[in-house]
Amino acid sequence: MKHDWIKFPLHLIVHPYDGFWDLKFENKGKLRVAMTILLLMVVSTSLMNQFAGFLVNFNDPRYLNTLDDLMFTVLPFFLFCVANWSVTTLMEGEGKFREIVVATGYALLPMILVNLPLTFISRFMTSEETAFYWMLNSFAALWFLYLLFVGNMTIHQYTAAKAVFTLFLTVIAMGIIVFLGALALTISMDMYWFVYDVYRELIFR
Repeated sequence: MKHDWIKFPLHLIVHPYDGFWDLKFENKGKLRVAMTILLLMVVSTSLMNQFAGFLVNFNDPRYLNTLDDLMFTVLPFFLFCVANWSVTTLMEGEGKFREIVVATGYALLPMILVNLPLTFISRFMTSEETAFYWMLNSFAALWFLYLLFVGNMTIHQYTAAKAVFTLFLTVIAMGIIVFLGALALTISMDMYWFVYDVYRELIFR
């Protein structure tokens, strides 16, 4: 359908069980739509960090950087997808990597739909109304986590308990990947400076 790229994500976040089933078995989920949602998530995060009302915004504007927003949104997204794919492959999950990426991208949509307008509303809030801001902000996060859970359960064809367990293992796997990546980077830098020092010794002798 002509407008399915808009209608289906909105249908999915309201009817997640049907939506994720159609995503997996009816091939309704589109990678380009998931990437568009991820891009909008970066934009909404950047706008929230820069333009949210001073009563709810604790960021120092002198140190705000859109590239940081991009990095701290996109990298965790793909880190989760890689970790989830790694874990579920070992636990007989039926989801493909593309399906994990698409499902995770679609699950982000409530964060955008709630937080983007909330950012601008927060500029007119009084101190007594900030509780409303944090309540809606938390609601968006819980909605996202619920969709992530249902998506993980559906695309891998898991029971609810196994889906919770694999998400827990996914978080652990993310930590392991970050640790190994940091370790590899440290070792690489140490090797570089060792080779560089040896080179300098040879050149100046």
